[in-house]
Amino acid sequence: MKPKVTMIAWNQNDNYVVTAVNNHLLKVWNSSTGQLLHDLVGHADEVFVLETHPFDSRIMLSAGHDGNVFIWDITKGTKTKHYFNMIEGQGHGAVFDCKFSPDGQHFACTDSHGHLLIFGFGCSRPYEKIPDQMFFHTDYRPLIRDSNNYVLDEQTQQAPHLMPPPFLVDVDGNPHPTKYQRLVPGRENCADEHLIPQLGYVATSDGEVVEQVIGQQTVDQDEPGLEPSILDGMIRQLQLEQDQRTGADPESAPSGPQNGEGTPRRG
Repeated sequence: MKPKVTMIAWNQNDNYVVTAVNNHLLKVWNSSTGQLLHDLVGHADEVFVLETHPFDSRIMLSAGHDGNVFIWDITKGTKTKHYFNMIEGQGHGAVFDCKFSPDGQHFACTDSHGHLLIFGFGCSRPYEKIPDQMFFHTDYRPLIRDSNNYVLDEQTQQAPHLMPPPFLVDVDGNPHPTKYQRLVPGRENCADEHLIPQLGYVATSDGEVVEQVIGQQTVDQDEPGLEPSILDGMIRQLQLEQDQRTGADPESAPSGPQNGEGTPRRG
């Protein structure tokens, strides 16, 4: 097998360069002379994550598709700490990305099963305040393109960046309580009645019909005495301003994906 470099990273003070090779070895090089200093052995599959410590020039983190996360002392060529991402009943989870916190006391990893793994010093009490399963209800909603090839949400036919902030749901699409919905940027100060999602029945790929969040629950504007949704009004105002900039007549322009003149392009 011809060796190929899959990832490369400089250490904190730029004295060393670490390369990950597709033969599962990590190699530590002197960045000034190009001399090979150490071979780091431990991974059993390809490595696509190399992350240097924010202030300790000795420390380098590596993670790969074998589910292993290593903390290395690259000056000595030794292994300091090792974690294996074993998932009960599913085997190991490949680690796709890792980042240190700015203070160097924690690092977080994401894996192929959608898990966020947080390592570090201290207690886990702050993280116990949030549910184990958190998804946005819009994560897997289909998209379409209009006549200008702009992307629109299929259900609402709005540009995704103009849609209301999504709701937090569990892995089955069930919405979390209102206290968790305020964790979503844009919903921090919403009243409880604006944090209740609209539920509907959606057919899955295997034909099963399940109840899921389908969108924002808004006041029916046809009912007398009820105020319209403020967020919907903001979206309409943005649409009107865009129409005016492009010289389109908002009254005569048809709606929907057949006409893309009024669809703002994402910056």
